[in-house]
Amino acid sequence: MYKHIAIAATAAAALAGCQAEEAGNNAAAAANNAQAAAAPSGNLAQAVAGSARFRQAVEAAGLGATLTGPGPYTVLVPVDAAFSKLPANEVERLMQPAAKPELTAVLTYHILPGTILTADLQRAIQNGGGKAVLATMAGKTVTATGGGDRIVLTDQAGRQVALTGAEKLATNGVVHEIDGVLLPATRPARPS
Repeated sequence: MYKHIAIAATAAAALAGCQAEEAGNNAAAAANNAQAAAAPSGNLAQAVAGSARFRQAVEAAGLGATLTGPGPYTVLVPVDAAFSKLPANEVERLMQPAAKPELTAVLTYHILPGTILTADLQRAIQNGGGKAVLATMAGKTVTATGGGDRIVLTDQAGRQVALTGAEKLATNGVVHEIDGVLLPATRPARPS
């Protein structure tokens, strides 16, 4: 009888060890999948490809080389629907060759130097007493506020947009989708 108990105990211990090993393997696989999902798969130009309007604007302004260059940059990419919030015909006007300086100013207002992840923004907001002022490549600033998972960016004219969705890592920076278009407070004069 003692022999059967010993065999049963050994079998139970072996089964428990296999289950623990399987659980460890599942956890490792989940971590590897999460890491692979967060791993950069291309450059910033490829990461912004999901927003057709923004990509077209980048091409019209001649900023493609910036997004394929070494960086690193943080790019705030308005979702396609965000462009419909601008005044009527504003996007079409900005896409004209004569408006290239103004379009470039608007787009560089959406590019920040360095790689700024969501966790970095949250930490900066917390350390800043509820807000963080971020420099843009346009030489102007954007203010980040929020709490928890919601981060709101306010441009110099007081317009607010929110980060939406997950960040997309690129080999030369990171992309954050936003639900509106940021506009610098002073844009170059419109040609007449």
